[in-house]
Amino acid sequence: MTYAVIGTGAIGGFYGARLAQAGHDVHFLLHSDYEYVASHGLQVLSCDGDFYLPHVKAYSDVHAMPRVDVVLVGLKSTNEHLLRTLLPPLLGEKTLVVLIQNGIGLEADVQSWFPGVALAAGLAFICSAKTEPGVIRHQCYGSINIGNFSCADQGLIDAVVQNFCDAGIEAHEVDYTEARWRKAVWNMPFNGMTVALRTQTDALLAHPSTRRLIYEQMMEVIGAANALGVTALDESFAHKMLQMTDDMVPYSPSMRLDYDFHRPMEIYYIYTRPIAEAHAAGFDMPRLAMLESELLFIEKGLR
Repeated sequence: MTYAVIGTGAIGGFYGARLAQAGHDVHFLLHSDYEYVASHGLQVLSCDGDFYLPHVKAYSDVHAMPRVDVVLVGLKSTNEHLLRTLLPPLLGEKTLVVLIQNGIGLEADVQSWFPGVALAAGLAFICSAKTEPGVIRHQCYGSINIGNFSCADQGLIDAVVQNFCDAGIEAHEVDYTEARWRKAVWNMPFNGMTVALRTQTDALLAHPSTRRLIYEQMMEVIGAANALGVTALDESFAHKMLQMTDDMVPYSPSMRLDYDFHRPMEIYYIYTRPIAEAHAAGFDMPRLAMLESELLFIEKGLR
């Protein structure tokens, strides 16, 4: 199958590079480091083994790209509006668009712009960063879950999962709603807290007060998911996420990197939208609503 990657950053770039390394036809849309990657290729420094793609099908203009079977969207959700113009040149009659992005409500919004397009969520469990042109630093983990939002062709979903697996990436198909909220259990506490307290994941869990607060925030997300009909998440999952983060290398999540590099933070889809959806279902998230307010204040100071 042919793939296009929109947003060749730490996440989209990593998965696209692994697929290309495995022999798939992958086309990469780049912005700031297009000229560098077009000339020098793409390098992945990975805990699973470094590799280098000297010749990358790199583009700076989506209109020069071919129509593809699968589009992997790695854009920050702050740039979600750009999909209105970036997606159409890539779409064939049966193209699947996989949104490998953080947050709640992404697929519903994109579907409203493209009613007939097949969509799926890509839930990445990975520690990865891109802080220099053409170089992706993969620190740990790396699996991806695919949640079918509106694709009628189950065979296409199955093929994408198999392609990831064949490329050495652990991949599974999962229930869409559960998967989005499952990812939020980690994202909502750690993304914002590392910004608000100017720290990394390990320090948050090393101090008893912040560890307890992270746990309480996780339980708010689980409560919201339960209110919205997700029954598979409970207290044991919060403990699992804490243990997983204990085992990670000290990590700055994507929102912390956005803050450090003075980029807009993904507050709407990671905080505002899920808090609103939970409230509409009769469940409030006071700790995370406070964190959202702090992040909005911090972001205003970055402008």
